[in-house]
Amino acid sequence: MYNTMLYITYDGTNYSGFQVQENAPTIQEAVERALSIIYKQPVRITGAGRTDAGVHARGQAANFMAPFFISENKLPCAVNVLLPPDIVITGARKVGGDFHARFDARRKLYSYTIDRAPFPQVFKRFYCWHFPGKLDLDLMEKAALRFEGTHDFKAFQVSGSGVTDTQRTLYRVELKNRPEEQLLTIYFEGSGFLYRMARLITGSLVRAGRGRLNLAEIDNALRGENNAASGPTSPAVGLCLEKIYYDHDL
Repeated sequence: MYNTMLYITYDGTNYSGFQVQENAPTIQEAVERALSIIYKQPVRITGAGRTDAGVHARGQAANFMAPFFISENKLPCAVNVLLPPDIVITGARKVGGDFHARFDARRKLYSYTIDRAPFPQVFKRFYCWHFPGKLDLDLMEKAALRFEGTHDFKAFQVSGSGVTDTQRTLYRVELKNRPEEQLLTIYFEGSGFLYRMARLITGSLVRAGRGRLNLAEIDNALRGENNAASGPTSPAVGLCLEKIYYDHDL
């Protein structure tokens, strides 16, 4: 058996997330179906992250055990022929037998994009949250810095997720304003993310930019003293998994 890593990019608009679900189309299901045709037997992949319904990815990673070897150059082409056009394998590589796409991930990078145009930009509607309201970017940048570092992000997860260890490290929370495109993108690079954590932090940053959340309230939330500073959860449409970092990437 050959442990093989795939790099996957996808438009999540028409899918109920990455992970296989009953009676709902998912990215994992589509990729496994294509691989099963190629290898003529059932194939199960392990994704690095479980993106939600409507969330996109430029740099998702997954691994699987292949029953026979196909070169790294040929495998993506073979799989892509069998995939819908909104899912594309951009690379493949042979990895060690004990490699695990999720457990061996060291960092993840997400982006969240906000459309700030007065009216929704039609060709960006599947990839941005349209929010035309006035935002104080200086305040948002100051608020973003509060999230950097190691904190207990218990307040910044959807309740009922069942995760007991809610401490995570965010190495970077950075705003990139693109006024010529009327877009604002927030980058989140961290050791890991709780369920909907990036979308809840985005909601908090927008509230801060509207003058409806101050820095002290964010600090209190990160100390577990003010859950009301979290969110609201921003729409899935603006979130994109940009990259998974492994030891060889750092």
